[in-house]
Amino acid sequence: MKWTDTLDIAIALDEAYPDVDPQRINFVDLRNWVLALEGFDDDPGRSGEKILEAIQMAWIEERE
Repeated sequence: MKWTDTLDIAIALDEAYPDVDPQRINFVDLRNWVLALEGFDDDPGRSGEKILEAIQMAWIEERE
């Protein structure tokens, strides 16, 4: 997975952290959790607020 695979990342996060409310996550934790996902292999330096926000929104939508 790459940073741009927001839906795939959101699904993986939802499976890995079912008890977490994605509306309440901070971006530092979100970034660290994405980097720790199995299958994630993108450059850690390529993340930014916009991509983390897109991942968070996809996670919220996935949860609904």
